[in-house]
Amino acid sequence: MVGHQETVYDALDHAHGGEGHWAFGTGFDEPLAGVDTTVPDGVDATDLGSYCLMLGDDALVLAQRLTQWVTAAPELEEEVAVANTALDLLGQARLLLARAGSVGVLGRSRTLATESVPDEDALAYFRDPDEFRSTGLVEADNGDFGQTMARLLVAATVRLAVFARLRESRDPVLAAIAAKGVHELAYHRDHAARWVLRLGDGTPESHRRVQAGVDAVWPHLAELFTATDVERRLVAAGVAVDPADVRDEVREVLTTVLDRATLRVREWPADTPPRGRLGEHGPELTELLGTLQGLARQHPAATW
Repeated sequence: MVGHQETVYDALDHAHGGEGHWAFGTGFDEPLAGVDTTVPDGVDATDLGSYCLMLGDDALVLAQRLTQWVTAAPELEEEVAVANTALDLLGQARLLLARAGSVGVLGRSRTLATESVPDEDALAYFRDPDEFRSTGLVEADNGDFGQTMARLLVAATVRLAVFARLRESRDPVLAAIAAKGVHELAYHRDHAARWVLRLGDGTPESHRRVQAGVDAVWPHLAELFTATDVERRLVAAGVAVDPADVRDEVREVLTTVLDRATLRVREWPADTPPRGRLGEHGPELTELLGTLQGLARQHPAATW
């Protein structure tokens, strides 16, 4: 007689006492086990949560953009690499959104008004576009593969510079997330740089297309280095990184890679207000969130 055999789906369900979740990564070991989650003295919890949303939303949205290349990348090996990069970012997003929810940042949110402590799923799937704090850089359409690698190079370079400094944050959770994330982001940056070099110094057609990709991505640099009021307060409290402080490092890295790839380095754009950080987004984010959130919103009580 054959006894009951537990399926992988049963195992996932049992991992949470029979309470299924939508979450990406739910059921795995807690990566922040043992980290002090107390909000540091003198730090406004709402500001801390808002900052975690900024970093988490960038990771979540860019991860969604990268997954659009699955089954469409130019090489099977590259498909795996892009998917793994997206998973790394998704893991960062999960930790950052969980931190934002744990400090009650969205207790006043329209969509989450009844959520006292919204988890990462609620924040990912049930906020409207104007409640997101991601930048236009990660929200923009992928374009072709050259443009995607140019965007990943810029995004990973900026994020790596920020995370390297966040390892010294007074918030133990942010410091732990950053310490884990710098290794992932170093790979993301170097992987994108290798592709930009390969395409830029390749055939005339690959050079033309990646140059067009760089030119399309470049204007998005304008809003990346202007701090919001939230960031300024948290910088003063020793928690956050002033985005202006990483500008020179980012410029040096990008200039070095583009020069070696025989690509034209455009004039650095003038700083502009950080529209995305303030909840101002174009239609690209609305369209992307329609795909990201559609199933969860159609079946909000579903479990897996």
